[in-house]
Amino acid sequence: MNDAERMELRLRGYQLTTAEILYHLPDHPRLLQTYLWQEYDITPKFPVLNRFLAFWTSKLDGKLHSVRVACTGVFTPTDLKLMSGEYRLH
Repeated sequence: MNDAERMELRLRGYQLTTAEILYHLPDHPRLLQTYLWQEYDITPKFPVLNRFLAFWTSKLDGKLHSVRVACTGVFTPTDLKLMSGEYRLH
């Protein structure tokens, strides 16, 4: 995904979302493994993350233990920059 596509998603309300997924190892269910997932998603319903978790539970063997979610704000100070000049075209 290039910068223009990321900016378009952010303008539509998407935020960079990170999920820490703990799951039971299929061969050793008493042991937990961590999986980090990161994608642009919409808070607070997280439709992209929910689709991924639905895929996980239906297609993968590792039973989910817990999911922790964190996301950025719509825009951070480094995304928008003040321009220091004015240009006029005739």
